[in-house]
Amino acid sequence: MNSVLYVGEHAKTYDVVWHTHEEWELVYCTGGEGAFKFENGSTINYKEGDVVAIPPRALHANSSTDGFTNIHMRMDATAFHSKSPFRVSDSADGRFRFTFSEARYYYQADITKRELVLEALGDLIASYLMVYLSNSGFSEPVEQIRVKIMHSYTQPDFALDAAIRQLPFHYDYLRKLFKKEVGVTPLEYMTGLRMKKAESMLSSSWSRDYSVAEVAEMCGYSDPLYFSRVFNKHFGCSPSAFAKRNRAEKTRTV
Repeated sequence: MNSVLYVGEHAKTYDVVWHTHEEWELVYCTGGEGAFKFENGSTINYKEGDVVAIPPRALHANSSTDGFTNIHMRMDATAFHSKSPFRVSDSADGRFRFTFSEARYYYQADITKRELVLEALGDLIASYLMVYLSNSGFSEPVEQIRVKIMHSYTQPDFALDAAIRQLPFHYDYLRKLFKKEVGVTPLEYMTGLRMKKAESMLSSSWSRDYSVAEVAEMCGYSDPLYFSRVFNKHFGCSPSAFAKRNRAEKTRTV
């Protein structure tokens, strides 16, 4: 799950001192230009409309001669397999700017169950970044499969095999190529994303508002019994037991 953990913004700023985060940091430049510097000596220059993605625990600083403004967020991003920072540029219609602005609004808003919107925006932003990243390190057919999965894994009617067979390559070849480049099969990759979303939902304080069947459907499963079996295999307990345990742990820490 690509969970949005924090969203903030900088008014006109010239320097941000060296620091790190335990999660991915995504920075959308809303004005000006500057450069991120990293501990290994590398630099990423950016301008208005660019997004810079910085991996967890990467020591970095940000500086600008004339000043910059930005929206920045921290995200528990499961979609990014890169261990290095990267930059992408916004589309002509400004969809990155819109989604970052929406995330900022919902993070700050006092709205019941705003977490649902933030989770959806986190998935959307991660998907955009993967689509617009010009050199992901994956071959074109593998990247197409990954993008299809990222956009559709929460849909119970998504037919993964059918989506793969639509590509102009032999099915078995694509499956083997995907596993070679990503490390898991397409189904295992999609299941991992679904389980991460289920874990995030059942760990939230508002999970008690939903039945296991409703959580299953929001994670892409039309059959709650099958969802429970898959969840048990991944986490060693049922979804309801997982949620109950997490609520009890949070109660003890309050």
